[in-house]
Amino acid sequence: MESNEENGEDNGRRLARKAELEMRWVQGFTNRNVGFVNNKTICYPCGNYILFVDIETKKKTVLKCKNGHVGAFAVNGNSQVVAFSDQKLNPIIYIYTFPGLVKQSEIKGEAQLDYSLLAFSYMGPYLATYSSIPEFALSIWDWQESILLCSKSQPGVKVTSMSFNPMNWHQLCLSNENSLTVWNIERNDQEHHLKSKPVRLPAEDGSPMCKQDVFFSHPDIQDLYYGPVLPISAIAGLAGDEAETFRPKDDIQPSVHPTVHCWTATSDLYMGCEEGHFLAINAETLKASLLYYKPAQDATEPRRTKFRSFPLLCDDSLKKEEDKRRAQKPVLLAMAYHKDGLYAAGSDGIVRFYQIKGTHYQMDDSFDVSEPITSLDFSPDYNTLLVETDKGSVYVYQPSQNEEVIKVLDACNDHFLSADFLTPGNKYCVSVAISGEVHVWLLEDGTFISKLCLNTQATAMVCCPSSYSVAVGTKVGHIYFIDVTKAEMPRVVHRVFLSDLPVHHLQYDQSGQYLITGAAEGHIFILDARPSKLFQVLGYLVLSSEVLGLSAIYDVESELVEVMALLCPPDIKRARLEIFCLPTAITIDNDECIDERGMLKNRVIQKHQYELDYPLSSAVRQKDDTVYGYCNHAPFICKYHLAKKKTWKDVSVTLSEKKIPSNQFAPGFLHLSPNSQLLTSVAKDGVLFIHDAVTLETVAQEHCHSYQGQGIGSLSFSLDGQFILVNGVDDGTLVCLKWKTGGDEMKEATDYWRRILAVLNNSIYNENNVLKSMAEWNIATESLLESSLEKESQEVLQKKPSVEVTDEDSYHNLNILSTDEMTWLNQKVQKAIKEEIKKFADKRKELKKGIKKLRKTIQEMMYENEQVPDIERLDQQEFNLDIEEQERLQAESEQEVARVRKEIEMENLAKCYLRDIIKKECWDSMSIKGHAIKCFHAAYKVTNYPMKERSKEELEALERVLQLKKIESADLKIRKEIVEFQSQAIPPKEEGEKVEEEAVTDESTSNSLIGSLSAQFGGDTSILYHQMDLHTREEKINQIILLQDIIYKVKTAFNKEFDTVARQKEQEIARVKERNLRIQEIVEQLELQEEVWEPALTDDEIPERALTVEDSEIKVEKYLTPQQRAKAEMMAKIEMERRLAALNSARQRALYDMMGGVLEIKKEDILKIEIPPPPFVSKPDTLWNEEEKKVFKEYEKKVKELNEEREKYRKTLETELKKLQTSIQETTQTFDDTVSKLFERKVKSEMVIYQEELKINNLLYSLLLDEELSTREAGLNHFLDKKRKEKLSTAEAVQVARAQVDAYRETYDNLAAEDKILERGFKKEFSDVPAHHIEHLFKLYKRRPRAQKIKMHLDTANPYGDRPGSARAYKEALAHLMKAIDEMDGPENMPEGLELPVWERFCLARRTKVESEQLVKRKALALAEMQAFLQTRMDDDEKIRMDTEKILNELNTLREEKMRFQLDLTVQFLLKQGQVELESAAELIPDYTDAILLHKSVIEELNCTIRAQGEKKIASMVESKDFSKGIFQLEWEHKKMKMLMEDLNQRARDIQNLHVSRDRQLFLRILNYDSRITHQVSVMEQTFGVMDKLHKKKVKNCQKVFKDLEKRISLKEQANYKLSQELQEMLVSVSERRHIFEAADTRLVSEKAAKEHYQNIVQRRQLVDLAKEQAQEISVLQAEVERLRMRTFPALFEMEY
Repeated sequence: MESNEENGEDNGRRLARKAELEMRWVQGFTNRNVGFVNNKTICYPCGNYILFVDIETKKKTVLKCKNGHVGAFAVNGNSQVVAFSDQKLNPIIYIYTFPGLVKQSEIKGEAQLDYSLLAFSYMGPYLATYSSIPEFALSIWDWQESILLCSKSQPGVKVTSMSFNPMNWHQLCLSNENSLTVWNIERNDQEHHLKSKPVRLPAEDGSPMCKQDVFFSHPDIQDLYYGPVLPISAIAGLAGDEAETFRPKDDIQPSVHPTVHCWTATSDLYMGCEEGHFLAINAETLKASLLYYKPAQDATEPRRTKFRSFPLLCDDSLKKEEDKRRAQKPVLLAMAYHKDGLYAAGSDGIVRFYQIKGTHYQMDDSFDVSEPITSLDFSPDYNTLLVETDKGSVYVYQPSQNEEVIKVLDACNDHFLSADFLTPGNKYCVSVAISGEVHVWLLEDGTFISKLCLNTQATAMVCCPSSYSVAVGTKVGHIYFIDVTKAEMPRVVHRVFLSDLPVHHLQYDQSGQYLITGAAEGHIFILDARPSKLFQVLGYLVLSSEVLGLSAIYDVESELVEVMALLCPPDIKRARLEIFCLPTAITIDNDECIDERGMLKNRVIQKHQYELDYPLSSAVRQKDDTVYGYCNHAPFICKYHLAKKKTWKDVSVTLSEKKIPSNQFAPGFLHLSPNSQLLTSVAKDGVLFIHDAVTLETVAQEHCHSYQGQGIGSLSFSLDGQFILVNGVDDGTLVCLKWKTGGDEMKEATDYWRRILAVLNNSIYNENNVLKSMAEWNIATESLLESSLEKESQEVLQKKPSVEVTDEDSYHNLNILSTDEMTWLNQKVQKAIKEEIKKFADKRKELKKGIKKLRKTIQEMMYENEQVPDIERLDQQEFNLDIEEQERLQAESEQEVARVRKEIEMENLAKCYLRDIIKKECWDSMSIKGHAIKCFHAAYKVTNYPMKERSKEELEALERVLQLKKIESADLKIRKEIVEFQSQAIPPKEEGEKVEEEAVTDESTSNSLIGSLSAQFGGDTSILYHQMDLHTREEKINQIILLQDIIYKVKTAFNKEFDTVARQKEQEIARVKERNLRIQEIVEQLELQEEVWEPALTDDEIPERALTVEDSEIKVEKYLTPQQRAKAEMMAKIEMERRLAALNSARQRALYDMMGGVLEIKKEDILKIEIPPPPFVSKPDTLWNEEEKKVFKEYEKKVKELNEEREKYRKTLETELKKLQTSIQETTQTFDDTVSKLFERKVKSEMVIYQEELKINNLLYSLLLDEELSTREAGLNHFLDKKRKEKLSTAEAVQVARAQVDAYRETYDNLAAEDKILERGFKKEFSDVPAHHIEHLFKLYKRRPRAQKIKMHLDTANPYGDRPGSARAYKEALAHLMKAIDEMDGPENMPEGLELPVWERFCLARRTKVESEQLVKRKALALAEMQAFLQTRMDDDEKIRMDTEKILNELNTLREEKMRFQLDLTVQFLLKQGQVELESAAELIPDYTDAILLHKSVIEELNCTIRAQGEKKIASMVESKDFSKGIFQLEWEHKKMKMLMEDLNQRARDIQNLHVSRDRQLFLRILNYDSRITHQVSVMEQTFGVMDKLHKKKVKNCQKVFKDLEKRISLKEQANYKLSQELQEMLVSVSERRHIFEAADTRLVSEKAAKEHYQNIVQRRQLVDLAKEQAQEISVLQAEVERLRMRTFPALFEMEY
């Protein structure tokens, strides 16, 4: 039997070498670049493939990228083509047509690494590409011809979106996260050029950002004091290219961040941004405007289209998060333009319809997909909207029909984790995603059957061979068992919680009896895989390291399963194999095979261990103990043979028998086919290699995944060996491969499958029946366990309410109370603990009693310890019986003390370092230390100037400047002598007056002109430059050095005075201390309670004290080392002995006893002398004798004398005390006055220093401004050079373009001339044809077929319409014209009597003429385009010329400003404080912006010159006045005569023009003219009276007529009302007749009406002509009448003089 199997294996290998793999189907989605390839098909890239899906039939078509992962992708539904790039070095762009999937073209660009974006034009053969790093180049291609039209690079600029303008392919829009740019493609014959125009976006809040030219100055801004206002770049010192765009960080206002853009039918742009704004952009002006929401007046609740789909949110927290996300302002992520408006969607998952009018829009919700939407796209006919979400789902919606939203693709939320075949492996397969979604697929064509969401992160999945069940491992340690007996409705029937460790590996044995589970930390769990056993956990074992792989072999005869685990311990850095057996006994008698904690016993599993020579990432095992391993550190496949007898303790290294190199990227993993004939290897490169299992030769390979997608994640063989499932790690692709079988080439694999099924059929049938009968598992079943645990915990607490709980009890109870769902491992541990507690119950009771007794004894000892004194009392820790715990706590405390001590030492070290740095910089470096002087009685405090020693460089610079100043002074002196020698001698008187005036004014004006009083405080101002002579940079720098030297001298002078006063204070304090000694003695003698005032120097006066620390300043006990403590004790002991020896001296004791410790009595002791009273004083007076009385009188006398002496001495002491105190007060007050004067001196010195520092600051500012002006000038020169170079290039471009236009115009003129020659030479060419035929042929020669009319589909939804001007439309029109010419060339159109050869010759000539006309038209269009290109280049050239002129003007202005600044100096004056009143305040001009500062002598000389010139001018003015007076008189007489003449002429003209009327004739003829006028007036009055009577009579008649008319009006209104009713009825009948008329054939009637209308037009035309003739006659007659009238009434004409 073994030989037969070997022969079968050899045949299988031989056949396998001849077999090849083919791709059966592909599933997956990568949520990017979904688009319509035609009206019913969508396509998208997925890993190494492009999938085409029919949205109606769901049929899929696959296109594979031969070179691996699909990179950039684009689709054009109008042309039905797709374009994609591969991801390799020097990538290639492929263009395929659909549905044939024929490669149209192949584009090889200059990209080195990858393409990031591709985009097709709406119409026409144009493709835009954008490459990634390092080129970042935008390229335009003619993809039909594979020609690069133009390209332009913009280094470092990443682009996230790119699109053509559908209305004009010459425009593109590129956007990224920060900017949006419109690119124009300019064409010049066959040349194309790219020009970019960035769009200025508004700020983040939507406000427009003001466009400010940061490089050019602004003339409106002026600062007369601080000089010219310069751009920020010049202030920053920038002069190169960065100066043009430099802006400070604070001035940079962040703009909106674009997310999506869309072209409109008017070539405008709509844009969404991350901030939630909606913008409209004009592509011509590039102006962005914010669109505002304006709700409709009749706005109702938004209507949303619903759709049916699986619930995506299964958790309350996720729902809350989703509701929170929807409540926020949505961010637009996708747009699609439609004829009716704009569809847009974003982060909230709602597709909205926008109707935009001006700057406002109205919005309506179309539908909600509950997921963030990333893409919207219309089909080519614009009837179907494609919606793509970020999770990978795809929906379609038809806006016109308003149907429900249909889900086309229900992609998983994450990448595929694993896939396997469902038993028996020829109908269904199952896959699981990382997110826990389980999918069931039809194996034949990959049709999606069903989906189940576990709502947890999956880590492994495998299908059971003995039933239709699937096991899924999770990250939290669960294993879900899924029933797939009904593929359309998978369900979870059981869940096992093994441990808290994540599940990494799942492996069934071939019989389907065991499920081997590999978890973290080397744990392996064995489960019964049969549903009839409820997936019982049989036991577990723990290996020495992390498990990298599992492999199981089933022996049919012995029914023994051997499991091999691959380990790679980090300590040995090579692979280790641990093999153990699973006998049937563990299922029959499980309790005997495991210990109390569930671990399998070693004697049962017979574990063996093998050490290999290389570290492996994967290993598989065959039945003949052959092991194949994939090396981890290098791409090698090793073959090992394991020894049959191997003990556990034998650790010898097994060497590989064979090692072959692999062309894959390590690490990888291996997999054996079910019949063990084929060995597959996969790695990160994504290529599947299939090897012969014996020879390890490669028999097949398939590039189904790529390195960019992290390679292949899992692989699975079907049991019959026909299919292979492969899924990628990160590309989200599941690929099904099938062998290309021919005849019996896979017979052996099929036979093996049948043998396995024959063994498993019975088990499959039984287990499936049990599986179907199992109830569906859900979260509710787990609540039963929780409720039981709670009841158990409550019972435990009720049973023991008053018993003291021990550690074990508390551990047990806490585990019961705190565990919601206990793992199987913890359950075993709990069970073992319960058994141990039950077993050792008696021993525990004894221990409890002993512990209680010991506790009582310790408590008594602690109570006694509390009663003893503190010195005898022990610490609480002393009663701790746990010595180890004591040692541990003590060690921890010592460690903590050491740590704190180290931290303190480091902190002290840091502070010491900081102290040393501060001391070095602020104290040691000072040549004169800073300190202060305080008054004794006042609050004054004066500080000196701390000063550093001037460096050697500073002194050298000062010496150089002083030497230079001496040289300049000598040079100036010599020049003055030369000038004075050449000039004329000054008169003695004037010279004396001048010297006297100068002597008076020099003293008053010197300080004013110098601008400071430093000369009075130790500074030498004679060496300074004059303030009006500081023009050059070197002079200003030298002046700054001299001013700094003056400041140094002023400070030095003050410090000398300060030191004198400081020494004086020390002397005063010493004197006061001497006097205080005497005062202290007097106070003690007088026994006064007064405190003696002791003056002392403070810390401000002696700052050195801050650097030393006195013992009195330390408030804590000083820490002494043991050595220091021993030394201190020894010194104290010596001092004590010395004192004791002094006390024991006999001489000192005798002196103290005899004379009170002194050798003589001082006068001060008088106050202490006491006369002792006689001893009899204690007796009464009556008992005294005479002698005693005498003695008592002497005693009284001595006492009286002593008291007098005491009083006299006390008064002396008091007088001396007052004198000393007065002396101290006077001397200290005198010193306070000195300090006050020093303080005033300090204030004035500060004023002088500030004056000099003000000069220095002004000079520094002028130097800085001079440097800024130079920088600005350099920047303008650089910019000018740049513009000049651009001008040269633009001028050259204009010349080239003009030459091309001229050459093309010449070609066009030649073609037009040739076309005209063809028409003129027609009759000559056909001169042999009869004349009557020539005329007819010439008419046919000029006849052209009618142009094809563009069909306008009014019902189409396409907003962009057809593109008649495109190249495609032009080709279609030309083809239509040629087709019509062919029809006209037919023999049926030949005139009668014309011969056929002549007709053929005529048709050829006409076709030549038509082709010539079309060529001329095409050339004319090209010429117009070239002229437009030339005009654009000329405009660019003119713009650069204007920019150059602007720069030159700016440069000239800057130079003028610089010259003005160098001449317009800032001069500092010293003026007296106070108010000066002016007499003529009204004439005071307070504005001195245009004032010029000049020297007084210049003004005086100018005034003398002005006076002399003024006197001359006055004399000349008097003479001129007299002469002008005579002229004025003559002019006045001339004007008078002229006016008289004009008056007389006017009177003569009036007389000539006077019209002699009849009234004037009567006035001249009748003598009594007034009486005649009176008579006429009386006649007129009588006439007026008669007319008044007639008028009243007519009014009465009119009133009567008015009343009659009112009556008639009322009657007419009634009649009109009746007529209106009749009119309505007539209108109804008329409308009915009109409908009838329109429905009937009205051709004849319309022709008749047309004829009548024509006759009316003719008649009207004749009448108009007649009216014109009559008008001409009337005008002639009017001229004749006028002539006759002038003849009758002659006029007098004006006469000219």
